[in-house]
Amino acid sequence: MKKISAVALCAVIAVSVLLLEPPQLMVQAANCNPQELSPCLGAVTSNTPPSNDCCQTLRGQKTCLCGYLKNPNLRQYVNSPGAKTVATKCQVAIPNC
Repeated sequence: MKKISAVALCAVIAVSVLLLEPPQLMVQAANCNPQELSPCLGAVTSNTPPSNDCCQTLRGQKTCLCGYLKNPNLRQYVNSPGAKTVATKCQVAIPNC
């Protein structure tokens, strides 16, 4: 009976910790919004240099790029020649995921 109580107590503590402090992956996912990269659209689709706003946003979204690459709807945009050129000009490496 004591063994069951100890297991139940550990489960309650684990759930409490998860509720009080969200895991880092959940926090990162909440910040990943591909629509925030809209300042880069002109530079990706044409040969214009990326703006400072584009580069700053891209740097802020760097941790999201693997998620975007794994998304079939977004992969084509992240892997496009224009996106790779913008990433290079902004000094942001597109990760190998």
